[in-house]
Amino acid sequence: MTIWALSDPHLAFGVPSKTMESFGPSWERYAEKIQEHWEERISPQDLVLIPGDISWAMHLDEAVIDLLWIDALPGKKVILRGNHDHWWGSFAKISKVMPSSITPIQNNALTWISASGKRIAIGGSRLWDTPEYSFSPYIEFRENPLARQKSPEEIAHEKENAEKIFLRELERLRISLSQLDPLADIRIALTHYPPIGADLAPSRASQVLEEFRIDYCVFGHLHNVREGTLPFGTARGVKYLFTSCDYLRFAPIRVF
Repeated sequence: MTIWALSDPHLAFGVPSKTMESFGPSWERYAEKIQEHWEERISPQDLVLIPGDISWAMHLDEAVIDLLWIDALPGKKVILRGNHDHWWGSFAKISKVMPSSITPIQNNALTWISASGKRIAIGGSRLWDTPEYSFSPYIEFRENPLARQKSPEEIAHEKENAEKIFLRELERLRISLSQLDPLADIRIALTHYPPIGADLAPSRASQVLEEFRIDYCVFGHLHNVREGTLPFGTARGVKYLFTSCDYLRFAPIRVF
């Protein structure tokens, strides 16, 4: 069994007007590219980690169409909520419609037994923006054709609330990781937002990951990143894997 990762698919089968193809040539046929690369690399016994921004849907019934598309692909999948997953409600509500091959992470953790008998523990939380680090130097900013113009008051309000949301998400990360299997051979954390800066200097999130002895942290969120500029790497025992699908050219990356 192999573990793979690919974040931010931003599927829009349920809301075709929000397809990522409006963001330029690099996103043309992106769902088809994901499927092609996925089927080339991933076997039914493999596990695929998808840390957020699963679907552009606003409502759960719209998201089900995208979830069923993922379900039809090979392998088992573990998903995490991203900042654009507005369809994602309570764990009980989404669990009722979740296809059999997909397991959501939300204030919980799970253990996966590999073909060789290794115990792999997986937990995580979305996280949020933090002033601790910035990725602006690495990103080619493009106007979002779907975005609504925000007022100065709205922008100020978002900045004021960002720290509150980040602290809440950090606590959710602790809650999830505290439930990791104590007998696990490998410990994986999923976050949607990057938990650390490009220089891998300690951050509030990275300190939590180190406290819970995480081996791999898989995340995404960032788009239009200049190719090859954000390799991340290993710091203080944690290997950081950036897996946004456009950065990976829509091909799942092998975790191990």
